[in-house]
Amino acid sequence: MAILAAGVGFAIRGGIFDNWAKEFGFTGAQLGAIGGAGFSGFCFGIIIGGVIVDKIGYGKLVAVALLCHVLSAFVTFAASTPENAYGFLFWGMFIFAFANGTLEAVANPLVATLYPKSRTHYLNILHASWPAGMILGVVAGWLLDDKMQLNWKLQLALYLIPTVLYGIMFMGQKFPKSEAAEKGATFSEMFKAVGLLGAAVACFLLSKFFADIFKGTGHGEMIGNIIGGVLLLGVGFITSFSIGSVLLFVLFITHALVGAVELGTDGWIQNITGNLFTSEQGKVLFLWTSAIMFGLRFCAHFIEKTLKLSPIGLLFVCAVLGWVGLNLASGMQTFSMALVALGIYAVGKTFFWPTMLAVVGDRFPQTGAVAMSIMGGIGMLSAGLIGGPGLGYCKDRFAGEALKTQDAALFEEYKAAAPSKFLNIESTTALGLDGKKLAAAKEAKEKTAQQQTVVTADQTGDRNTLKADAYIPAAMAVIYLLMFLYFKTIGGYKPVHIAEDFTGGTSGPMQA
Repeated sequence: MAILAAGVGFAIRGGIFDNWAKEFGFTGAQLGAIGGAGFSGFCFGIIIGGVIVDKIGYGKLVAVALLCHVLSAFVTFAASTPENAYGFLFWGMFIFAFANGTLEAVANPLVATLYPKSRTHYLNILHASWPAGMILGVVAGWLLDDKMQLNWKLQLALYLIPTVLYGIMFMGQKFPKSEAAEKGATFSEMFKAVGLLGAAVACFLLSKFFADIFKGTGHGEMIGNIIGGVLLLGVGFITSFSIGSVLLFVLFITHALVGAVELGTDGWIQNITGNLFTSEQGKVLFLWTSAIMFGLRFCAHFIEKTLKLSPIGLLFVCAVLGWVGLNLASGMQTFSMALVALGIYAVGKTFFWPTMLAVVGDRFPQTGAVAMSIMGGIGMLSAGLIGGPGLGYCKDRFAGEALKTQDAALFEEYKAAAPSKFLNIESTTALGLDGKKLAAAKEAKEKTAQQQTVVTADQTGDRNTLKADAYIPAAMAVIYLLMFLYFKTIGGYKPVHIAEDFTGGTSGPMQA
């Protein structure tokens, strides 16, 4: 129910991007940055929660998440004018995501502890509630936005219903401890496998996040780099400057790609498909991909056993399917072709997130909730810094380039006031289209030739964005193939367990 609340809020937010663009005049990059805050906040919630959950217990973190979910509604609803909207929407999304991350810092290690012999299966079932929430959110948005045309604030408030429900359901529950906590692992021992290598991935992304937060000072990059460096040095002191596991480092890098392609794409896909077809068809396609994810996440164990795939083999197959699906989607011209292309993509992305968590749980039980939570945070922070804003940047750049190629004078009329940025890097050539002018051209019932040219250029930008997005799962497929070959050389993929009690002198993982 807790992850369902996150899915409902995520889906409704993705469906009202066009409302925000029309009401406040946002560009694609601005919308991507707001959507990105809905991921980056998750990073802080899951990393902070994952670091302390084994010490303070699950119940206290659930209470923090509940309060943040409610607070995020008040902050988001304060957006009322073009002058204040960006700030309130950005921080409202950040707080909402922080609550989601805190909840996942509870859910992932809890399920991994409860089902140590079937982590892939049960973590996939747990995360089936994410697409279930998205399905409910899309249906609600469809009825309330497209049909009833209710204010976007009323639509977004719906996520508070499952929020109240999970708060009630968690009352009075008692929770077990992780395998590492049960055997007396210290904070330092849980962190050693992460080490400097793993921490470097998280600290790099955090440095970019803080650089964006403090960009108004004129010293954003410097401040971001200082914060990232201090955090990395802190991990060094905690772990006695342990280098950490190379395998875990590779998993962290790969999960950054997972966050960018899965959640970054999900944050934009309703907007893109609604632009290529109709708003209603865009919602149908989002429902279609979410329904596929929901159904298949109950089948991870069956697929592994039937196809005799290890978790790494499953991830490789999924990456190939994701690459194929996004490439096909970039050229889709009919609704039926969209069903096929996005259906293939949906099958591919279904098992990425929970199976990656299962691999960490299988191979690094000595890290307790720490490694699993840091990896989840890296995925969400990547979605917030790279996936969401990156796709928004691509939409702006490709649409602007397409219109400039077709009609340079028309481009000068419709171009945005300022170039779009990505990772705080500004390019004078990355000029998107003004949100209000573009919306007016789209909504015109009888479009002029110029308006049709603008709309067509915007659609070209969406297609080229999907094509660029396909390179991410292609890179992931290469990484998973190399991992598969690595495990072959050491006797195959096997879960490991902690051999001895940490308080008893000898400790460490052993093959199951």
